[in-house]
Amino acid sequence: MEEILALIKPSLAYEGQILEYRRKSREADGGSINGVGGLDDLSVPEWLDLLERKSRIETCPPGLVPDSSFLCVRGRDGILVGMINIRHSLNDFLLQFGGHVGYSIHPAHRGKGYGKEQFRLGILECRRLGISPLLVTCGTWNAASRAVILSQGGVLEDIRTKPDGQSFERYWILT
Repeated sequence: MEEILALIKPSLAYEGQILEYRRKSREADGGSINGVGGLDDLSVPEWLDLLERKSRIETCPPGLVPDSSFLCVRGRDGILVGMINIRHSLNDFLLQFGGHVGYSIHPAHRGKGYGKEQFRLGILECRRLGISPLLVTCGTWNAASRAVILSQGGVLEDIRTKPDGQSFERYWILT
């Protein structure tokens, strides 16, 4: 049976699942979390406030670009399986290193195809926002993310090295 996933706006209704997602992701990924739009060290109410401010150019904090963050929720039981952050435009840093999209899948739900579906839904949102072409990056070591990007037609532009020495791949997708 194919799972139905939906991208929904984060809310306090998911506070417990969001906190568990952060904890499990940090445990599994050495303390880092991708695609969460600033959740790293904030309470959920503080994060929701930040997401609201970042959603509009008029209130977006300096140095950032407007973006939209979504929870990826499984339809049959409302379980949070992933998060995705879509940047509406690119600043110099994002053009070089980050791209338009950041995403992650809850460690307990990896390897089930959720990443591909979440990213497909994210591309639809990018299309709705008028973002095309779409730049997305992944670490050279991240075979799962590479597979997700390639599944949606990603075309490798090049491999670059960040100032911290990590190599990553840059892909473009026409939305």
